[in-house]
Amino acid sequence: MKRNRRPSEPALRLLRALLTAPADWRYGYDLTRATGVGAGTLYPLLERWAGQGLLASEWRPSDTPGRPPRHAYRLTGAGRVQAELWTQDAPPVAGGKLGLAT
Repeated sequence: MKRNRRPSEPALRLLRALLTAPADWRYGYDLTRATGVGAGTLYPLLERWAGQGLLASEWRPSDTPGRPPRHAYRLTGAGRVQAELWTQDAPPVAGGKLGLAT
């Protein structure tokens, strides 16, 4: 049975960040900086959504020689639709860097 509850504020910040450029690959570190969502919340959300088919994920080589590959994420078509549905009626979120009410 699929749950149909609203995403948390950190999830909404992450969704909004991913929607800013849905076809672009994003790294977790960059998403933490853009959203203010900590790694302990961010990575479980990314993994859950990837498992549900809402995100594509892959290991991408580092731009810096000698550095290990990094895990990158981007919205799938279904993920974009779901992210837009989840965020369209959601109020601005408090805290974090993305989605602050002004």
